[in-house]
Amino acid sequence: MVVIGITGTNGAGKGTVVEYLVKNHGFAHFSASALISEEIEKRKMPVNRESMIEVGNDLRAKFGAGFIAQELIKRALQTNKNAIVESIRTVGEIEKLREVGGILLAVDALQKLRYERNLKRGSNKDNVTWEEFMDQELRESESTDPNKQNLIACRDRADYRLENNGSLEDLYEQIEKILKILKI
Repeated sequence: MVVIGITGTNGAGKGTVVEYLVKNHGFAHFSASALISEEIEKRKMPVNRESMIEVGNDLRAKFGAGFIAQELIKRALQTNKNAIVESIRTVGEIEKLREVGGILLAVDALQKLRYERNLKRGSNKDNVTWEEFMDQELRESESTDPNKQNLIACRDRADYRLENNGSLEDLYEQIEKILKILKI
């Protein structure tokens, strides 16, 4: 059994990588967004990107910088299947992944392309202007607070990087190369 964590910028294609691994390689999927959304609903807050960030940061502040990944990894280990944990956003979460011998993938793409993908996706988390998108990205990219998102530090600690600026076939080919290296 292998646990893969996935990190990446907003709209880079994390979900596309997850879908591919689930559909084509039988991975079980464990979502940080789903876990945080459950907590948001308990708190009777609107489910949007701002609430996701606020509640995610609050959970990490209360229970530790690796809490969200730790909870998802616990669930993953119970399946005894290869698993993908989406989405790793703090160094503490990487540490929890490493404790179980997990592998970290980072996905990125050009900023404007990612914004356009988000608009097409059309979820309530993604309904923002270009300026709001850039502001959100800046807040999520670097933080000295270990309980807050630091996507740059996560990307820099990844075992493998996927560049998602081309076609789906290009992305799938990159995934397959990594799986071959990992012997999965």
